[in-house]
Amino acid sequence: MPNFSDLIGTFMRNATAPSGQDRMGNILDDLKRTGLGGTGEAGGQGASTGGLLGGLLDAVQGGLSSAAQNPMQAGGIGAALGGLLGGGGDAVKGALGGGALAMLASVAMKALANGGQAGGAHGFSGGDVPIGLKTPETPYEEQRLADTAELILKGMINAAKADGEISAEETQRIVGKMKESGMDAEGQRWVMREMQRPLDLDAFVAEIPSPEVAAEVYAASLLAIEVDTPEEQQYLQQFAQRTGLNPMVVQYIHRSMGVA
Repeated sequence: MPNFSDLIGTFMRNATAPSGQDRMGNILDDLKRTGLGGTGEAGGQGASTGGLLGGLLDAVQGGLSSAAQNPMQAGGIGAALGGLLGGGGDAVKGALGGGALAMLASVAMKALANGGQAGGAHGFSGGDVPIGLKTPETPYEEQRLADTAELILKGMINAAKADGEISAEETQRIVGKMKESGMDAEGQRWVMREMQRPLDLDAFVAEIPSPEVAAEVYAASLLAIEVDTPEEQQYLQQFAQRTGLNPMVVQYIHRSMGVA
């Protein structure tokens, strides 16, 4: 099986919607301001952001510091994140993969807590800290993280199919860009197979194990599409309804990502 955590990093760099970078920047900005609990604790302090997310925030903060010293670089967190996404090497890919999973886990945790749905800040399955916000310590945790990453990737690809099949040309373009970014042959085959598979929302929903994962997948879907067609809007509504996401949870995810 592919390394889905690394694959997410490659996917984030090459297959998000044009506004995906800004939406990720909005998430990170919200986390830096409010932390994980939404109580005003700074996101970059202590353990409030979790180790993996803290690493991503540190990398983005480094980009912001560099931009502050160079007036030709501007744009805030979104621009700094864009610089990180445009970087190369396995270290960047790995940091993006773990950081992206942590970012989505944090959005899900805060959305469930603020939306009043079971699984909030201190009710996440498996303990107070979501698996995506810490480095796995056991084979069981490693498998849970890999399973969640696979579902997130499937969710992003399914969202891209919402307003029609992904054409063969688009599939080849995306896979080609991911290959250039270092994705191995196994990962290429997995992505191509998922892109070519017909959209089956009922079958996909049956794979979602919990509200936490449903919220993570929903947030990731907003990175994959612009949500500017009736078909995309309907897909997201149906996904939320069939996975049982509270409308308040959905609204919080949209708000934290800057999506109308």
